[in-house]
Order: sequence, then C-alpha cells, then structure tokens
Amino acid sequence: MIEAKAQNHPVRSMTGYARIRHETPLGELTVSLRSVNHRGLDFHFFLNGEFAAFENAIRSALKQHISRGHVEVRISLVRGDATSKAGYNRQLIADYVAAFRQAAAEFELKGQPDLNTALRMPGAFAAESEVNSVESAFEPKVLAAMAACAAELNAFREREGAQLRELFRAEVEAIRRQTRRMKEIRAEALPHFQRRLAERLQELLGATGIDQRRLAEEAAMLTDRSDVEEELSRLEIHTAQLTELLDAGGEVGKRLDFLLQEMNRETNTVLSKTSGIGEAGLTLTDLALATKANIEKIREQSLNLE
Repeated sequence: MIEAKAQNHPVRSMTGYARIRHETPLGELTVSLRSVNHRGLDFHFFLNGEFAAFENAIRSALKQHISRGHVEVRISLVRGDATSKAGYNRQLIADYVAAFRQAAAEFELKGQPDLNTALRMPGAFAAESEVNSVESAFEPKVLAAMAACAAELNAFREREGAQLRELFRAEVEAIRRQTRRMKEIRAEALPHFQRRLAERLQELLGATGIDQRRLAEEAAMLTDRSDVEEELSRLEIHTAQLTELLDAGGEVGKRLDFLLQEMNRETNTVLSKTSGIGEAGLTLTDLALATKANIEKIREQSLNLE
C-alpha cells in the first residue's frame, strides 16, 4: 500500500510561465522560465554568449526548485551604461557570411546570405567588445534572479496543481460511490445467478443423471469465476490509496500514473465478468464503464503533474 506523507504538500502542474526583471549594476536583467510536461527533468537554455559560463550553476540552482518537466530558460541583459552602443557582433556575422559562401561554392549553389537569419542568431546584437564580457562576479546576481523566477514559476504551477487536485477529488468520489453500488448489486445478484445457473445445468444435463452434489459444485465453480468481489475490493483499496496520495501532495505524478493503471486493470476485469448475470450484469457494466471514464479523466490530467 502506498503510504501518504504526514504533511500536506502542494501539488504542482508541470505547465507554467514566469518572468522577472532585476536592476543590477550592469543594467536590467530579465529572466524567464517556461515549463511543460515531460517524463523527466529537461532544461533547454537560450543564453547569449555572455551568460554561457553560468549555465552549469543555473542548472544546479534550478534543480533545487524543479524536479520534473521540460523547462526553457532565457536570460537577457539591457545594459544601463550610457556610453554603450547598440550594435551587432561583427565577428559572428562575418563567420556566418563566410560559412554561407564556402558552402555555396562547394556545392555550386547560387544565392546570397540572409541578413535577417544572421541577426536572429544568439548574440548577434551584442557589440563585439561585449561578448563574454560579463565577469564571474556577476554570477550571484544571475542566480538570485533565477531563484526568484523559479519561485514565481512554482507559485503559478501550484495554483494550477490545486485546481487539478480538486478536479481529481470529484472523480475519486464518483469512483468510490460507483464501486460501493457495484458491491451492493453483486451481493444481491450472486445468489440468483447461482440458482439460475444450477437450473440451466439441470435442464441441459438432467437426462444424464448427474449427481446433485456435483451439479451444485459445478454451479458454484462457474459462479466463482464470474464473481467480481475480489476486483471490487481491490478497486476500493486503490481508491483509498488515491485519496491518500492527493491528501499528501508533493511529487505525485508518477505514482498516480502507476496506481491508475492498476485501477483500470481491475475495472476491465469487472467488465469481462458481468455479461452472464442478466439485468444486474447490465447495471454493473454501466457502472464499471462510468468508473473507467472517471479513471481516464484523472489519468489524462495527472500526466501534467510533477
């Protein structure tokens, strides 16, 4: 059984966005984070050359705040020095043009370099003298801004996670209610099913003179194979575990996925066993299908949880 944590922790969605601006001695520093769902933790950095040296430190800092998701990290600096000039990275553009012409000559292609493409390259608008000009002493400023942005991102993701948790609670309550009703129907229908089965066997085999005790044993055996008590009991246990997970919170995404697979398996077994008990079987089928739909709704949304 999955143990719930004693303390209730926030549930976080893996989808979120945050952006902050910090004034620094070098100018205005802008940091943004965008996250979407992913099986693990995957960072994708969009950094100018001047921040490339900080990438490992940024990665380590973000791992303290984010444990799962595909995260886009963007940093920019608008320098406040009045003497700085807006320009382009001449060496970067020159390298692009040279590479373009070399490839065109090698493959005997016609065409001219595209300036718009060149200017969209990272670092294209940084003045040549400014590339890699941010000193290591600036790293604490970057990490502080990144931590603040990560906190804002998590606040966004926790709000969405709280909404998902409430949605799940409604689905879980429907599963619990339907499972309880299925157990009631099963208890009412099973004796009638066993009696009808014995009567049917008597009709088919009466002329052979089969022993009545053997007939009762065969009927009981077939009834047991069609009984859903075990599956419904496990479904009740899994539903309670699901409630515990939601109450505990924290990083529940992967655990929810595993538990929901187990619940779906039990529901499928119930559906496979309810075809032979007449009107009661039809009612059980309807309830099991509704339960399966509830499980699928939770599963679809749980894929977006950290």
